[in-house]
Amino acid sequence: MPALHFIGGEKGGVGKSVLSRVLAQYHIDHQLPFLGFDTDRSHPTLSRFYGDFASPTVIDDYRSLDRLAEAVAARPERAVVVDLAAQTFAPLARWLEDSGVLPALSEAGVTVRYWHVMDDGVDALGLLDRLLDHYGERVSYAVVLNHGRGSDFSAFHAAPAKARALAHKAAIIELRRLHEGTMRTIDRANASFWAAVNQRGEHALGIFDRQRVKIWLARTYADLAPLL
Repeated sequence: MPALHFIGGEKGGVGKSVLSRVLAQYHIDHQLPFLGFDTDRSHPTLSRFYGDFASPTVIDDYRSLDRLAEAVAARPERAVVVDLAAQTFAPLARWLEDSGVLPALSEAGVTVRYWHVMDDGVDALGLLDRLLDHYGERVSYAVVLNHGRGSDFSAFHAAPAKARALAHKAAIIELRRLHEGTMRTIDRANASFWAAVNQRGEHALGIFDRQRVKIWLARTYADLAPLL
């Protein structure tokens, strides 16, 4: 199904870009057409690791953002993945409202999915409430509990925000933790996850780092597949 995926969460450092990179690699590995966009001017991570598939967009420029929706409309078989920078909720919401994007895409049969990436901080719950308050039933939701940025999500599971999300038919996804040292090595090498698994040489990952990435990707793909 055609889809426009917003990878958000509003906070910095919760792992939005990691999820965006996983979604990019999923589409590549499954030979599914997609296009990526970066909204972080200082650290455009998706463009850094998947430069052949992603380009920057300006979050407070309507014409730049129009390209996101136009990309789906032009080729409905192609997914669009948008890596949202921190504190982009307000300008994104203004563009969606002022430009009538959500009803237009709904009429075209395009799913708009907002992936709310969370660490285990309590403030992430308030941001989830705000997201649900604003968009209601107009978008599809995936709440992503990032175990690379937290280990105790009991507050989320006990919070009214979880019940609200489920009432909106949100998917609850556990994003598994990849060994911290392995992830650092990948980032230092500016490597895609494919390169991390397959490249050999002086600056490549060691055999067990590669195995960890391969296993992590396979498990993560299985978790994400129902939404892709």
